[in-house]
Amino acid sequence: MNHLISTKREPRLEVLMSWWGMNGLGGQNGVGGEWTMEEKVQYIAEAGYDGINGMLPEGREAEQWHRLLNQYNLSYSVNAYPKTVEELDVFLCKAKSFGRVDFVNVQVMRTFLVGEQAVKMLADMEELSWSAGIPAYIETHRGTITQDLLRTVEYAERLPGLELTIDFSHYVVAGEMRTVSDEAEELLQKLLPRTKSIHARLSNGEQVQVDIPVGGDGAADFEHPMLKHFLRWWLEGMRSWRQTAKEEYVFPFVCELGPPPYAMAVNGQEISNRWKQSLLFAKIARSLWERVLYS
Repeated sequence: MNHLISTKREPRLEVLMSWWGMNGLGGQNGVGGEWTMEEKVQYIAEAGYDGINGMLPEGREAEQWHRLLNQYNLSYSVNAYPKTVEELDVFLCKAKSFGRVDFVNVQVMRTFLVGEQAVKMLADMEELSWSAGIPAYIETHRGTITQDLLRTVEYAERLPGLELTIDFSHYVVAGEMRTVSDEAEELLQKLLPRTKSIHARLSNGEQVQVDIPVGGDGAADFEHPMLKHFLRWWLEGMRSWRQTAKEEYVFPFVCELGPPPYAMAVNGQEISNRWKQSLLFAKIARSLWERVLYS
């Protein structure tokens, strides 16, 4: 009997590796001499990642990226750091020229811009994104226009089309949230319906990036006091996105564990294995996505 084969592609998760997070990594187990660019891309692909979140390459470097991304069948997205609407406009034009940017993660480098001026800038950037045909997601990040939780909630309330990359590690450490109060949770929940991507990092309220303890079976220690909160936020962000996602839409989950000084180090030596931790984040992301689909 012949069966009709559906060509419909349901909205799906893509787990990405941060190219910044590959800085300093090397050797089969994440130690030793740093991997070359091609080795890094190879290891990312072999580890089962769907793509890379990196920087916008130009010239010969762009040609090299095209070759490697095609060779290993990886998606690509980039980060932008504009101070003005005009700078983002120039960046998006370059991104279109590069030709394979799925989305742009935007850190708006105006820490002290607030109120009407900030709202207008974000609205203008949203319009630029639509005009360029490249999604541009504003990251919840310290030292940027989304410096603090209260301001970002105000932006979300005033801009119905605001699309966010959720990285709550910045608000946890900025707010010294060693526990999450009801008041903080209420504010964080107001941002989750705007989730368009996630940057995965765990903060304990004192350091912006800490390890997830791993049990003897290689699984995450789900009793970690902050992990339960991040898992809840990531899951709710995914669910919110899935409720309105159209056919073939992609949800990017970026494993973004940075090198020192993000990563803690003693005498210049990192005290964690970022590569293994990133793989653990990838596993967690896929497990959460299964819950979105089947629960």
